[in-house]
Amino acid sequence: MRKLNLIILLLAVGVSSAQVRMEGVVRDSIGEPLELANIIAINQESKTMDSYAISNDQGRYRLDLKENSNYSVQISYIGKKTLTETIETTDQNISRDFNLMNDNSLDAVELTYEMPVTVKGDTLVYNADSFNTGTERKLEDVLENLPGVEINDDGQVEVEGKVVQKVMVDGKDFFDGDTKLATKNIPSNAVDKVQVLRNYSEVSQLSGVTNNQDNIALNIKLKEGKKNFWFGNVTAGGGSSDEDGLYLLQPKLFYYSPKYSVNIIGDLNNLGEIAFSRRDFFNFSGGFRSPSRQSGTNISLGSNALGFLSLQNDRAQNINTKFGAANFSWSPKKTLDISGFAIFSNTVTDLLENRSVQYTDPELGIPDEETTSSTTQQSDLGTFKLSAKYKPNVNNQLDYDVIGKVSKESQDQRFFSSVIGDIDQLEDTSPYSINQNLNYYFTLNDTNIFALEVQSLIQDEDPFYNAILEDKDTYENTAFNLGLDGAQLNYNVAQQRRVLSNQLDARLDYWNVINKKSDINITLGTILSKQQFDSEIFQFLDNGDIFDPTPLINNGEDVNDTKYNFSDIYLGFHYRLKAGIFTISPGFSAHTYRAKNTQFGDETIDDFVRILPDFNLRMQLKKSEQLILNYRMQTQFTDVSRFARALVLNSYNSLFAGSPELENALSHNINLSYFSFNLFNYTNVFANINYTKSIDNVRTSSLFEPGSVISVGAPFNSDFADESLNVNSRFQRTFGKIRATLRGNFNYSKFNQFI
Repeated sequence: MRKLNLIILLLAVGVSSAQVRMEGVVRDSIGEPLELANIIAINQESKTMDSYAISNDQGRYRLDLKENSNYSVQISYIGKKTLTETIETTDQNISRDFNLMNDNSLDAVELTYEMPVTVKGDTLVYNADSFNTGTERKLEDVLENLPGVEINDDGQVEVEGKVVQKVMVDGKDFFDGDTKLATKNIPSNAVDKVQVLRNYSEVSQLSGVTNNQDNIALNIKLKEGKKNFWFGNVTAGGGSSDEDGLYLLQPKLFYYSPKYSVNIIGDLNNLGEIAFSRRDFFNFSGGFRSPSRQSGTNISLGSNALGFLSLQNDRAQNINTKFGAANFSWSPKKTLDISGFAIFSNTVTDLLENRSVQYTDPELGIPDEETTSSTTQQSDLGTFKLSAKYKPNVNNQLDYDVIGKVSKESQDQRFFSSVIGDIDQLEDTSPYSINQNLNYYFTLNDTNIFALEVQSLIQDEDPFYNAILEDKDTYENTAFNLGLDGAQLNYNVAQQRRVLSNQLDARLDYWNVINKKSDINITLGTILSKQQFDSEIFQFLDNGDIFDPTPLINNGEDVNDTKYNFSDIYLGFHYRLKAGIFTISPGFSAHTYRAKNTQFGDETIDDFVRILPDFNLRMQLKKSEQLILNYRMQTQFTDVSRFARALVLNSYNSLFAGSPELENALSHNINLSYFSFNLFNYTNVFANINYTKSIDNVRTSSLFEPGSVISVGAPFNSDFADESLNVNSRFQRTFGKIRATLRGNFNYSKFNQFI
């Protein structure tokens, strides 16, 4: 160990002794320091850029140069004349200040060498080749080299600790709504520059009056040889295993021109590589954002997807994947842009799983359980989107989007429980949804701006569940309570559910710009939601007939026919003031709510009025350093399935009966975030503290059968508040081609579980 430390120390000394440091301050003609000035040092012998720097808020810069060499040092700044000086180094450090004069000419300054990083307002521009090492294959590899840019565990791009919402290529959307498709498929050798667009707004008319601090987009600039030309790659391979042949085919083709673009991605393999998972599908928004996202109201439509066994790190006995996607954009004229995409994925997965469940409290009377399962899952997932943007002039913009999702999924499971015995389970569903979005933005004059956003959703879900229990004795009590026919060879119980959802979300905004430092925003909005929930438990008999049982529990109710109607009409008021380094945005929204559920001839109505305050404070400490404080009060409403009071068979060992008397939950959220990106020494610091307190949360109490693992759940509003505190931070420093990262995370949660 001592020898190793000595070698490392000698190497460090050897490297540092071959360099000298040149540092100083860049000022303007009157002696004021210039932040974000570009300084590059060109070696006159090799004609290469040996070092570069960007001045900090005090105008300071630092270059690391070779000893006994001649350099041409260029100092440039927007609006100033570029200064070039010849520097001859020795073995001594150099101190040199520079003053830049005003440049009144309109000619752009052309630098012979590309700066690795440049800053243009809220935009960071990375020159990809300055950070590439030569081993990159995909855009993901390029981004991981860039200071301040991260790829998280879900494959999404993060900048300043915030998830990037959109990836564009030469200004054209690339599968809007999912950054992973871009990072996993765009070849690295096509990337010229990566533009990080902070405070990004898709509507230029609203950029000066809306809070876009959480909106970050990437624009990938292609190299010249990749424009007006098809490019990409095709990966193909084959092999053999003990049982089956192995194959891999991944075509990726791209075409970009000023008028249109085409992207085609394919992936066929049985190697276990999943190009587009179920999680990706359900999280894929297509760029849709709810108009009421900042109103303070959250209403859940629930999730009736199948209870697929989740994969741990994509590990399974066998995974067979077929994936295809196509994306296009077309600009028939300057005022009209049309784009869209289609994605299809087919995945067949075989799983083997052993599981052990132990209950630490013996007084509960719940036996420990060992389970073994053999599962086959099949998913056919499809989604499409079509978008049009019409902008006849700077004062008008009309957007229309439609996205559809359709899927067909099944899960066939052979299951053994040490408590229940052998069970065969079959689940399938074929849901679809259509989401439409219509937005119109109108600027009357410099001080009056209007925006109308309307979004509609139609969703149809039809999950089916079937369980065949071979060992009747272990299920006797549950079968008796469900009213099943015991004179059969086994218990073949099933349930069909149908959930129809229809939601309209609309808002009208008006901004009055008082002056350059303040404006007022008035919002009138509404959310109208309607859900229909139907379910029925039945039994397949040995002769093929269907038996409709009458349960001996839950008042004999096992057929749901529940209607749930929800409305929220709200008026919001917000004021924004810029004062020095502070931007203060206090506001509130006044809501009138109505929630009504109808079932078994009974109506339960909840009408009330609530005022929800919110507050935002932004401290712009430096151009690339900021501190943001957010507070928001929100009202949470649950979905129709929680109100439906008849029995629902979630699985063979989990029954559920809702409550029509459920009320809404209230939450307080406080968020404090800090970000600093120091281009002087390439130090990136991010910290985030988030605290949430939820009151009257909907919780589920579970009642277990004595000596069994079978339970009946019931929802209720908890009298105990739930609290969570999340702290995460990251410190990153780049030394040439080496980047060091230090992360820290702390999570504290206080919530109550009821058994």
